[in-house]
Amino acid sequence: MLITLEGLDGSGKTTVWEVLREEFPEFVYTHEPTDSWYGDAVNRSVSNDDADSLAELFLYTADHANHLSETVRPALADGKVVVSDRYSDSRYAYQAVSIENDVKRPLEYIRGVHQPWTRPPDATLYFDVDPETGAARSGATNKFEQAAFLSQVQSNYERLRDAEPERFVRIDATRSPEEVIDAAVDAVERLLDDRGEREERDE
Repeated sequence: MLITLEGLDGSGKTTVWEVLREEFPEFVYTHEPTDSWYGDAVNRSVSNDDADSLAELFLYTADHANHLSETVRPALADGKVVVSDRYSDSRYAYQAVSIENDVKRPLEYIRGVHQPWTRPPDATLYFDVDPETGAARSGATNKFEQAAFLSQVQSNYERLRDAEPERFVRIDATRSPEEVIDAAVDAVERLLDDRGEREERDE
């Protein structure tokens, strides 16, 4: 099972990811951008306000491809549960805003690039917070953390959720950190229970 954590910057998903590592130590934990040299290239681009948006998209895409081949697919093949802090939905939501002046229907364009080879998540915990709160919490330290930008990102996330409501688990991230963590842990436990019940029916 592949579980991804998604949401605006400042939504608290990385804190939850760290707590899940303690609650479910048997899982494989990973994130995007990765710690590979592909991920390093992404981070360098993110810190450069003048980076070309299309080039940046394909840096992210290369990092995602490497992430799949080196971490995600091998772990899933071993029967592991994989939890990723950000994954392909971040690309669809964020980079679709970045390249909106470069291509028509940017969200669909990016999904089309990924569709032939990516591995979709089985479930996605979406940490829902308003753009202003997200920007304030994150410190708005780079181009992707500004409230106006995050407002457009949020709209893209809503489109993704509307398209696949059965995959997304919405978590109200405006609550206290403790409440958000408890909701996320409960959601993961339910996902595991549901998977166990499906496997029993299939036997």
